[in-house]
Amino acid sequence: MPSGLLNSRQPSTPQWTLLGCGALGGVFASLLTQSGQPTRVLLRDHHQSTLHPGIDFTSLEGHTQLFAIERGFVGKPGQIQRLLVMTKANQVIAALTPLVGKLAAGVPIVLLHNGMGIAEQVVVLFPHNPVIAGVTSHGAMKSGHFVFRHTGKGETWLGPINEAARAHVALADELALALGQAGWDEQIRARQWQKLAINCAINPLTALHKLKNGELAGPRFADTLQQVCVEVADVMCAEGMPTTAEELLRRVMTVVELTADNYSSMHQDMEQKRETEIDAITGFLLASAARHGIAVPVNQGLYQAIKEKSQVA
Repeated sequence: MPSGLLNSRQPSTPQWTLLGCGALGGVFASLLTQSGQPTRVLLRDHHQSTLHPGIDFTSLEGHTQLFAIERGFVGKPGQIQRLLVMTKANQVIAALTPLVGKLAAGVPIVLLHNGMGIAEQVVVLFPHNPVIAGVTSHGAMKSGHFVFRHTGKGETWLGPINEAARAHVALADELALALGQAGWDEQIRARQWQKLAINCAINPLTALHKLKNGELAGPRFADTLQQVCVEVADVMCAEGMPTTAEELLRRVMTVVELTADNYSSMHQDMEQKRETEIDAITGFLLASAARHGIAVPVNQGLYQAIKEKSQVA
């Protein structure tokens, strides 16, 4: 049973504003609040007429708590001190656009979505703000209206997209207080590519075949996973991110094992008839491959299959 409403607001500490409250956003908002850091979530204006209960959060250990987390709305966002964008990749630009002209210069924007190619668009929208890219391997599930479960502890890394972001290394330390681990990496693009490789391998296959991640460990998908990694490695090398297919496959299979009971975000999106992040994941890979004249037929096939299945759904 929920143990009662908890709100650890400390006004002297800069407040985190989380834009978006999907599965991962709800989990991060809960963990930040639990760590004593003032936190609020920023929702789209049409949610103003929606009943907003406390956030029902279940930890990795199975403990349930009810958090009273402040809510705001993008139409009147109020003062934002640090913005943590938790929407899906395909929603980032639409979610941030209403804040153009309302977000004070110098406020850091932290992006924590799957895929690549979005941060560069955010820099154009907010030329006077530090833009920070993040990758995380935490697992999260939303099972109801403001009901969230932390399903897997992972690593989180932040790094600079523009020069102004380099002054905000301390954000990683503050996230670490909530997440157990978070680090700063000046070469965040390499970590983004490594995460992209994992997503290219796991997400389309689990979504197309309606599988838990762990089901990719069998021989049925061995050849496909191997070829996906060969193609991604070719593109990464051309992009100046030297790696091998063997190294990428090892990373993929480690994640498959660690998240064996989880459903990938793309699988969840397909099941819920939501738009997937395929364009920011495999679509980004295809665009990079085309620039370098590299053939990636297996990834092309997976991309096309997701697109076709999404249209049918």
